[in-house]
Amino acid sequence: MKPVIGITTSIDVEYTHLSVSKSNIDAITLSGGLPIALINMTNEQDIKAIGDQLDGLYVTGGYDINPLLFGEEPHPKLGTITPDRDTFELALLRYMLERNKPILAVCRGCQVLNIAAGGDMYQDIYEQMNQELIQHQQQAPKAHASHYAWVKDKSLLHRITGKRKLLVNSRHHQANRTIAPGFSSVAEASDGVNEAIESVTHPFVLGLQWHPENLLEANDKDARRIYEAFIDSAKEAKHETN
Repeated sequence: MKPVIGITTSIDVEYTHLSVSKSNIDAITLSGGLPIALINMTNEQDIKAIGDQLDGLYVTGGYDINPLLFGEEPHPKLGTITPDRDTFELALLRYMLERNKPILAVCRGCQVLNIAAGGDMYQDIYEQMNQELIQHQQQAPKAHASHYAWVKDKSLLHRITGKRKLLVNSRHHQANRTIAPGFSSVAEASDGVNEAIESVTHPFVLGLQWHPENLLEANDKDARRIYEAFIDSAKEAKHETN
């Protein structure tokens, strides 16, 4: 049986609709996983029950993150937040880390992963980083790779792609700042903005600041390798559990 991959969903500001992009579903399906869209729940036991049923967790992009979760008050440039989603994802991520299950987290997901493990983030990189930055909110189609990410040698990301320099897309104004204990920064843009983190203690826990699901639409081989490696790790986790 295919590994079951939970996909986190966006919730609108009125809390009336959940959504997940077809690109995220296709990324899991085409790589050999069985995607399950997750409901944003708040009961701890229910969240653990969900985690027990998953072979891997895919944390997707979306709105901004509540800064109170990492000890800050809202910056004037903070965008829309959805606290229930934050609560659900933080709890589920911590449980999946505890259970040593594979995690792939993209864009917002990369930041939530870092916060769940004890790190923090910039609420707005353009206001809070003290250097000149490249464009991180590209004015181009989603599948267009707009800048480079420089990858740390011998990291999981490097082993997956075989590359020290990746061409990535970019649709964010927030980014990880202090990397969580037990994690490592494994890719940066040329301006120093963090582009990827990974656990140094888990077999597969990887956060990417870009959107590889959209790069798949342009037949990007590196994006394909990332999803295939994630699903392969979920298959191994499933086999070990059974």
